[in-house]
Amino acid sequence: MSELLRRVPSAKAPIVDVHTHVYLPRYAAELRARASAPRIYSRTGADNKPEERLLILNGEPGVGRPVGPQYWDRDEKLLFMKRHDIDISFVSSANPWLDFLSPERAKVLAQDLNYDLEAYCSSSPQAEAFSRLKSIYGFGLLPLVPDVSIPSILDTIKQITTLPHIFGVIIGTKGVEDGLDDEALEPVWEALQKSNLVAFIHPHYGVDSKAFGDKVNGHVLPLALGFPFETTIAVTRLILAGVLDRYPDLRLLLAHSGGALPQLSSRLASCIAHDPVVAKRLKHDARYYLGKLYFDAVAYGPEELGFVSDVIGRAETYNAAGGEYDANVGSTRMLFGTDHPFFPPLEAAQKWQSVEDNLKAIRGVRVWSDSARANVLGLNALRLFNLEH
Repeated sequence: MSELLRRVPSAKAPIVDVHTHVYLPRYAAELRARASAPRIYSRTGADNKPEERLLILNGEPGVGRPVGPQYWDRDEKLLFMKRHDIDISFVSSANPWLDFLSPERAKVLAQDLNYDLEAYCSSSPQAEAFSRLKSIYGFGLLPLVPDVSIPSILDTIKQITTLPHIFGVIIGTKGVEDGLDDEALEPVWEALQKSNLVAFIHPHYGVDSKAFGDKVNGHVLPLALGFPFETTIAVTRLILAGVLDRYPDLRLLLAHSGGALPQLSSRLASCIAHDPVVAKRLKHDARYYLGKLYFDAVAYGPEELGFVSDVIGRAETYNAAGGEYDANVGSTRMLFGTDHPFFPPLEAAQKWQSVEDNLKAIRGVRVWSDSARANVLGLNALRLFNLEH
């Protein structure tokens, strides 16, 4: 990762996508070679033509989802960006990452995929309105699997710091099996803080599917509720473990606007205050730590985004040393995302409804000024990744 601030003279405010995924060809080949989930398999489609399907989890509704060049072809990514006026994307490997592999295979594949991603990004065209910037940068992968040695993870972090177009890592909620509050991860958090890499925390497993009942509802309940609840639990555990007290400069970006954590943060604080096991564990009220996090703006509604922004803005009032509410700070820690190539339109369309809804939501937050909206749409990302505009 470059340590230099690259300043880009331009009158245009950029649109930067921090939540956009890729299955690099090497990874897709790994999935095609598997006989059980996660895997990519071929079948005859409804039109009697061969098609590939992606099955991420055993027991996934239906027969998985269609998968094609939009998952791995960079030209498809660039076309999508152009169609939605996105200047720059920070791509990350989509779940389930390397969770299903042995420690040995995970380390080798992680480092190979990081080199592949560097090539994918470094050979991307310049951003049209920002000629000193590339159109694509990335989040690398770590071999976060059960029984992996911590030195293997640290070696991979060191590798990523040598790759000039990779500015962070994507991390699932399981860590190396026991969650993000696992003490085994302490050297990992320390290394990420020291290297200034952004850790993008993203869900995969959801919650117990029995809670969703037996009615056929497609992927709606796992995606709308299971994913955000998974993130909520994982990050709450991380906060309760004191990770943000020990590593106050750790830069964590939460998928899907942090799930339900903003909504439940005051209930969380009250439960902590009334529980003798944890009441005196943290340096600050739990609500303070939400002001230390970054949130993607993949929430689809202006009211939801405005609420998250307000929760961030009040965080300093819960600083043990004292602080004040700042209505402007919330919009500086939220970043536009699309979740491409997921959530495509059900019918052929030039524009994706999921993306247009996100853009409309950001532009519709009543308490945000034009400069606040510009921050969320792109300027925050450039600052976070030291690509200063």
